[in-house]
Amino acid sequence: MKNFRMEAAILALGLIILGFSLHHGIAMYGERDRGVSVKGLAEMEVPADKVTWPLVYKSLGNDLNILYNDLKKSNQTIVQYLKSKGISENEISINAPEIIDLKAERYASNTATPYRYNVTSVIIVTSNKVELIRTLISEQGELLKQGIAVAGGDYRFNVQYEYTGLNSIKPQMIEEATKNAREAAKKFAKDSDSRLGKIRRASQGQFSISDRDANTPHIKKIRVVTTIDYYLED
Repeated sequence: MKNFRMEAAILALGLIILGFSLHHGIAMYGERDRGVSVKGLAEMEVPADKVTWPLVYKSLGNDLNILYNDLKKSNQTIVQYLKSKGISENEISINAPEIIDLKAERYASNTATPYRYNVTSVIIVTSNKVELIRTLISEQGELLKQGIAVAGGDYRFNVQYEYTGLNSIKPQMIEEATKNAREAAKKFAKDSDSRLGKIRRASQGQFSISDRDANTPHIKKIRVVTTIDYYLED
């Protein structure tokens, strides 16, 4: 009888301990399940460090040999002009000319034209001398004095500005985005009478690079958003 009572007491004690452990475990699980997900934004404006400038000009004529010689002469004139302004030879490339036979065009207008061939030539400058190129673009009318009219308005040949130094500013921007996310999480925790715990999960969004606006394509806006999940504690 005495052994039975002792076994019953031990069993009861075991059940109490088990119940306490289950209660504690459930409570701890509930605490760990409490959290908040926040996003942190970081933005930065930087000047473009690379520019691609296509110089486009057109020639009309009926004799391909004459057009070719004129094209060669004009290309030499433009290259010499660019070099005189500080552009190196390895920053200049000359595309093959685009020749359209106006008489053979399937969708050509019925309006009579005195010329058979329309030749488009493109010289492309690719450089990290962004400010110099911007100055030359504004002064490209100087080529008119040498008989060369640089054409514009062709969507295929727009000036393009790029920023290539993203890797150098990534750590700084990620740090700022993470800091902003933590501030948002701390505010949420305070408003909910909780304390901010450790990071449960974090993900870094993609970096985006865009023009600051349509009028300043040489100024780039860089943006990144991080998403961080924090535990909340009582």
